[in-house]
Amino acid sequence: MSEITRRGFLAGCSAAIAALSGSRFNTVAFAGGPQGNNDILLVVFLRGGMDGLSLLPPIAGADRGHYESFRPNLRVPTSGPNAAIGLNSQFGLHPAAAPLHDLFTNGNLALVPASGQPVLNRSHFDAMQFVELGTPGDKTGTTGWLTRHMGSASNLPPEIVMPSLAVGALQPQSFAGSTETLNLSNPDQFNLQTGPYAWRSAQRTSLRRLYQSDLSWLHDAGVQALDALDIIELNVGDDYMPANGAVYPNGSFGDHLTTLAQLIKLDLGLQVATLDLGGWDTHGDQGSNGEGYFASIIGELASGLAALYQDLDGTGASNYTSRLTVVVQSEFGREVRENGDRGTEHGYGNTMMVLGGNVNGGIYGNWPGLHPDALIEGTDIAVTTDYRSIVTEILLRRQGNPEIHQIFPGFTADDYQPLGLVNGPDVIPNFGAEIFADSFETGDLSAWSTTVGE
Repeated sequence: MSEITRRGFLAGCSAAIAALSGSRFNTVAFAGGPQGNNDILLVVFLRGGMDGLSLLPPIAGADRGHYESFRPNLRVPTSGPNAAIGLNSQFGLHPAAAPLHDLFTNGNLALVPASGQPVLNRSHFDAMQFVELGTPGDKTGTTGWLTRHMGSASNLPPEIVMPSLAVGALQPQSFAGSTETLNLSNPDQFNLQTGPYAWRSAQRTSLRRLYQSDLSWLHDAGVQALDALDIIELNVGDDYMPANGAVYPNGSFGDHLTTLAQLIKLDLGLQVATLDLGGWDTHGDQGSNGEGYFASIIGELASGLAALYQDLDGTGASNYTSRLTVVVQSEFGREVRENGDRGTEHGYGNTMMVLGGNVNGGIYGNWPGLHPDALIEGTDIAVTTDYRSIVTEILLRRQGNPEIHQIFPGFTADDYQPLGLVNGPDVIPNFGAEIFADSFETGDLSAWSTTVGE
């Protein structure tokens, strides 16, 4: 790993930021400054088990017949005002996810049905741990896969103000073991409000002198907290105006996306970020004919992601979408059959999404179909694309980190199935004992790329 000259959150800038405590500045332009990879990976986790079959229902062929048989009430129609939006000859998009359609049409959104982790587990907590630790079937690890990515990357800029960010009330397990991640929920409450306002400058100065007097972990943590306070209070607030007419949805998800957009635009060297949207455990009253609860929450997700892309889309140094890759995943999918409460039970295979300016839009993977003989345990969509393959391709092509054996222990060359989801230079992946180099000598990865429903 390259030497990053920072003390936790901010290096070499603390005094300058503290000196501006009574003013406001527009940017800390790091994007064009330090050399190194400046791509941003955002992981959006849909907690509760999102129903991927409602997001991306089959619209034709034998699978449509199976789908309607399994879901007489929950099925998304193919005609009428709430019809699925056709994406190709095989799949459609839930009508409430319409804000994503233009991104798909423009080639900035990829969807991967039948994706997930290779271990069938119907426990929310176990499944989330497996995914976020990056070790399916093993919960004994102490570090998350994003932490290991940051720790193994050798191409990071020499100075980073904000390496990693968890937007929300809690830091996810994908950042387990990280001492560099800023956890931020409400920027308005991220401040030092002790005593009268007139005291705060002196308080900060005294605290900074105290924490900078030594190099212990406690002193480093204190400096990190003060640096974060300075950055957020000076630059993130309610007066933010999204670009390009973007409108974020009301609620915490939209608020968190707005905060994320502001911090990305500060060009603080952000490398990885996480954001959660819960509420997907739809055991009952999921909705029917393209309406109801699922339509509401998938609409919130779709409008939020579309707003973020619109807000960050631009030209030149303002073209943040060219540096942004968004991965949307859940811990598992839902069963194919609806239950007696017009909901769905915990399932297996799901649909992942990848969004960004360097994404090759389309529908990817090996779709196993909905024939009863193809279902796992007679109830679930099979997983034919390991989520680690999707993320590994992004890590290689966008993040430029080949150390896959450290990020995903136990994930081998034989497991890796790149789909051609993103553009970028290929680096030779290091799977430990196995170096997957042969196909890189010719630069031909076409044998690994598979699309469905063309």
